[in-house]
Amino acid sequence: MLLKILLGFVGLGIVVFVHELGHFLAARLVGIDVEAFSIGWGKAILKKKIRGIEYRIGMFPLGGYCKMKGENEFQEAWEKKQSSISPSPGSFFNAGPFRRILVSFAGPFFNLVFAVLVFSVIWGLGFETNTLENRIILASDLGDGEAYPADSAGLKSGDRILAVNGTETPYYHDVREKISTNPEKNLSLLVDREGERLSISIIPDLDKQTGAGKIGVYFWTNPVLEQVTGAAAAAGLQSGDRIIRANGTEIPHTMALMKILEEKPQSLDLEYERNGEWGTATLIPVYTETEADLGLSYRSLTYRAPPLSPPKALARGIGETWKTLVVSLESLALLFKGIDLTQAVSGPLRITYMTGDIAAEGFAESIGTGFSSLANFLALISIALCVMNLLPLPVLDGGAIVLCLIEAVKRKPLHPRTVSAFQTVGVALIFGLLIFAVFGDILFLVRR
Repeated sequence: MLLKILLGFVGLGIVVFVHELGHFLAARLVGIDVEAFSIGWGKAILKKKIRGIEYRIGMFPLGGYCKMKGENEFQEAWEKKQSSISPSPGSFFNAGPFRRILVSFAGPFFNLVFAVLVFSVIWGLGFETNTLENRIILASDLGDGEAYPADSAGLKSGDRILAVNGTETPYYHDVREKISTNPEKNLSLLVDREGERLSISIIPDLDKQTGAGKIGVYFWTNPVLEQVTGAAAAAGLQSGDRIIRANGTEIPHTMALMKILEEKPQSLDLEYERNGEWGTATLIPVYTETEADLGLSYRSLTYRAPPLSPPKALARGIGETWKTLVVSLESLALLFKGIDLTQAVSGPLRITYMTGDIAAEGFAESIGTGFSSLANFLALISIALCVMNLLPLPVLDGGAIVLCLIEAVKRKPLHPRTVSAFQTVGVALIFGLLIFAVFGDILFLVRR
């Protein structure tokens, strides 16, 4: 747990550093003086002043800031009941509105550039990841009693989804991406059913907990053992064994075994095949609050992406960033469709945990996989930070851009009362959202 938290802090700190670096460099470029540049909030545990700028590392590593000269001049003018401000040389409001727009936009823009570079490096170096087949199992076949889009569309367990809307989907993660990012949209599936090609239309439901699309399928994993520990090793099972039956029930895929374990049997009588010969073993499952521990893991497929040339890697990086940006923007609309915000909206605690969790799982496989997984997730977080900061809300970069545009149209500075009211509302909104997100994070961590 401690390792995950530390990795999460480091990862989130990188994304915030990139964002604030954008503001910092843009401010210096347009002649705005920077007073402090900090990674983390709260009291500085390390600080050093270089050429008039104090560089800090804050006590609380979530977040950071770039403090520019005169940022609070409007607030100070309002407190003094002044009708206008007299910005000092080198201050933020001494710069024209379009220069301030450049500074406000630079942070989110740097997040996009960071994502492009990260995706480009990942594809330039090549990577491996574990995945599954594009073969499906209907959730309804496992007897949960619900009707899903997969059932009404005519899909069957064992079908392979070869393409979605004309795009090939050779692995399960390809299918999952197309479905999860297109809730309530009509999708055309190319399906292989025992050698026969079928064209099927389907509209994924909106999962109110996650905001993702779902059609009611699981993905097929053959019950061939990869690693054997604990109860399974004690029962004599070995890597490469294929489970045939459990308590007399045939096991064509791992979900069938999971279904049996839902009843929490005290023991499992397994029949397995090893090198063409059959054997039997009895396991004593260990149950936790969320799962049954058999000491088994199953063989997956390995997807290998070969290294791309620099131009192709850059093109792929731009494409991945654009695709993720579009999905992020579309996801904002889903917040108004009745989804569970405590599940769908992540705050700093959950993002930190997820960053560390993904990194730790990746490093458990290999150093290369760990860095690749962490970098990929940080690119996604960086894009999300870009989108959220460009929302036209007070306090956020988007809100500052709106004020600058209004000033540019009016061709005169705004009244301090207007700016102060706008910022006060923004602080209340952001603070309320932060409390809500942290509450959701706590519920998420307690469930973990």
